Amino acid sequence: MGNGLMAILTQAASAGRFTLDSAELKALLSGLGVEQGDAGAGGAELRFTLTNTREFGMVISAGLGGLDAELSEGAFKRDRASVHAATEMTDAEDFLGQFKRTFAYKKLAAQAERADRSSPDAALAACFGRLIELGNAVSASSSQAGLVLNRLDLNPAHLGDRLTVQSVSCTLGAPIPKRLGRPIAKIDKLIHPKTIGLIGVSGSGMNFGRIILRNLMGSGCAKERLTIIRPNEVEIDGVKCVESLAALDHKLDLLIVAVPSGAVYGLVDEIIATDAVESVMLIPGSLGETEASVEPAAILAAKINAAHGNAGGGPIFLGANCLGVVSHPGGYDSWFIPLERLPKPKKKPERNSVLLSQSGAFMITRLSRNPWLDPNYMLALGNQTDLTHGDMLTYFSEQPGIETIGIYVEGFKDHDGLDFIRAVRKAVLSGKQVVVYKSGKTPAGAAGVMGHTASIAGDLALFESVVRQAGAIVAEDLDAFDDLFYMAGALHHKTIAGNRLGGISGAGFEAVGMADSTVSDTFSLEMGVLTPDTVRKVSDILVAKKLDALVAVRNSIDINPGADDEAHLQITEAFIQDPNIDAVVVGLDPTAPSVMGLVESKLRPGIDLANPKSSPNLMPPIVNRNDKPIIAIVDGGPLYDAMAGQLMDQGVCVFRNCVRGTKALTRYVEARLHSDAVRKRG
Repeated sequence: MGNGLMAILTQAASAGRFTLDSAELKALLSGLGVEQGDAGAGGAELRFTLTNTREFGMVISAGLGGLDAELSEGAFKRDRASVHAATEMTDAEDFLGQFKRTFAYKKLAAQAERADRSSPDAALAACFGRLIELGNAVSASSSQAGLVLNRLDLNPAHLGDRLTVQSVSCTLGAPIPKRLGRPIAKIDKLIHPKTIGLIGVSGSGMNFGRIILRNLMGSGCAKERLTIIRPNEVEIDGVKCVESLAALDHKLDLLIVAVPSGAVYGLVDEIIATDAVESVMLIPGSLGETEASVEPAAILAAKINAAHGNAGGGPIFLGANCLGVVSHPGGYDSWFIPLERLPKPKKKPERNSVLLSQSGAFMITRLSRNPWLDPNYMLALGNQTDLTHGDMLTYFSEQPGIETIGIYVEGFKDHDGLDFIRAVRKAVLSGKQVVVYKSGKTPAGAAGVMGHTASIAGDLALFESVVRQAGAIVAEDLDAFDDLFYMAGALHHKTIAGNRLGGISGAGFEAVGMADSTVSDTFSLEMGVLTPDTVRKVSDILVAKKLDALVAVRNSIDINPGADDEAHLQITEAFIQDPNIDAVVVGLDPTAPSVMGLVESKLRPGIDLANPKSSPNLMPPIVNRNDKPIIAIVDGGPLYDAMAGQLMDQGVCVFRNCVRGTKALTRYVEARLHSDAVRKRG
């Protein structure tokens, strides 16, 4: 089928046309198994499209069509108006599963049932299969040089006894030129450098270069690994200086460039010409971010790209507008934020995550607010003058020991979205988790992105749909990113077997809040039905704690403010061992009189965090010996930071209010179940 339809498109292109004539459109529809005609009023109006996107290549979309599509703009929850997938990453059955979430499918299925017609699934799957095959045949990455299907639009389409379309349009175009492949294996030199050079270090003042030098040494980087390129200086802060790159007596694994932006252009020429370094970190901003710098920055990027055609692939460049890199395994911190403003103590027994971000400030604020994220590597990509999101994710998707990758995206370079989702799928298939947040949701936000890192932010709904379909966990806002990245790290080794929740609290509002927070736009948890054995266990606990007259056994359960730590946690273990429960959220009620939530209690000496029966002492063993996820809620002010911190230090997944914790769990369970399905399909 693909070759026949390709012939139709090639025929038009050979005639110098980028649109099809009526005969060619008719032949194209016939090849897709679609008839042109009017199905009459009252039927569900559908829209099927293939779009050659700048970021993801060929994307198939399906949803409401005709007037319904116009009216539904912004009116539906996620995945209800339309769904999208990169044709390379889906098939007919998979995409039909996505389409079944839409209002269009539900309307179509209801009409078929009312008319006593067969299910529309077979006809839809056949149509999707043909569109996907065509999309892959004419995608920007196909072997057909000089021809790309820009857009095929079937709208409105109707499915009754047959699939018909009232209007069809098809436009062709030339493919977007591709950059040369970056030698991404050299990222290893960037994050595990044995030798590091610096340009832009002041010998007298505390400029960015000098701060970076101090941070390198303060993070444990030995002076013997460092070389400063600065004429007329012998040493700075005990680190030797050389006159120029040409004067180096060894090839550097990494060169950190912290000079004014205007000096970068000539310096890059020198870096490429001397072939003195393997990787480069460009700290300066404003390259491509201002109107005056757009053209020079494009020329700079072209020079770097051309160097990748040299023997050995030339150096790789991180940035520009790059905060730098923190690499704990590489033994260095090149951020220009003084360590006193952002200490990075180890918070996990084993660091196993990566944080990638176009914005350095994004990483700084995330880590400052939640040091328990504790990534092994943190890299700021900045403008993506050379290395891209796709490059970085491709590299880390293959690294053993990395379990969770968090990514902040403002925009993609041409074609890089496709490399990115390929890397997402590779990471998921290898058992990793990828958490993504994309900014630029509004016109004002997109304009801000352009002014910050010279990136282009594409359509958000399409981005979210395509990236989620590839297997990533997509966060809708900053708080959700924090929550999901943290939860992914804390629960990576827990089993997610289903969507049945157990809720436990000593506060009525919290028990209700948990139950109310189990529904997202695309998924929901349900309160599991306790088995009789669990009911008996909980009843016995309540009797032993003299709470049986006050508490009814149910899910979710309000066990009364009189319950102590032990009561909370014994019931938690009873719930988590119930075969009808897949996860538990437990409110630990730190302000309750019987809970040992204080560092020191003056009213009840010994009833504090040091007590062997306090939650920080009782809960970690319960979490460790049970394979299902348990989320602890410590809802209280600064007095209870120590309680939460002690639990988190021991690997317990802790949230500071029930709504946020349960919402995060709902999104996480959905993503884990989807990842499992992706791995089963292979």
